[in-house]
Amino acid sequence: MCNYNSTPNTNNMKELNQKLATIQTELKAKKSSYNSFGKYYFRKAEDILEATKPFLLKHGVTVTLNEELIMTDPVPTIKSTATISDGIDSIHATAIVGVDLNQKGMQTAQQFGAASSYGKKYALGNLFLIDDTADADSTNQHGKNGAVNKIKQAAKPAITNTQMKKAEEYVLAGGDLNAIDKKYKLTLEQRKSLIKLNEEKRDITTT
Repeated sequence: MCNYNSTPNTNNMKELNQKLATIQTELKAKKSSYNSFGKYYFRKAEDILEATKPFLLKHGVTVTLNEELIMTDPVPTIKSTATISDGIDSIHATAIVGVDLNQKGMQTAQQFGAASSYGKKYALGNLFLIDDTADADSTNQHGKNGAVNKIKQAAKPAITNTQMKKAEEYVLAGGDLNAIDKKYKLTLEQRKSLIKLNEEKRDITTT
């Protein structure tokens, strides 16, 4: 999602829009990292940032990244914002990512770091129209089978009424339903309610 800062200088804003469109058209960000287990290449935020550098001085713009913790329940949630600016006007794109605190083999700092990296990458992807939806780093299941998933599902706590309200706020803020499903055991009605809320939110944002 991109947001545009409006100013009285409409001509300057048009120039920034044109510069962004040029970069979106010409920018090529390589997938420089390789996962030997899943046997796939993937790109990081650093790859996108490196690809933008040749355009900065050429078009007189800067690209910055900021992030903030916007929610802690049902899961810690980070909002990443990528901004392109010409010093007067700016255009922003955001991404919201939940922190998976149940990810084994990682310390809390690493879990937050992984979520931060994903958030930055997707915010930059939104800004520069880089589609990573088919990347194996987001879809690869690393050989997880149904039996393991059933065990994980049974071990999850049932969501309380208070947590359900927080989950609804999380969905309205643009959070991922999968993050809630990973942390809590939802009834069929609770899942339907969150899915419906997510669809209603989507309808509002697209009208």
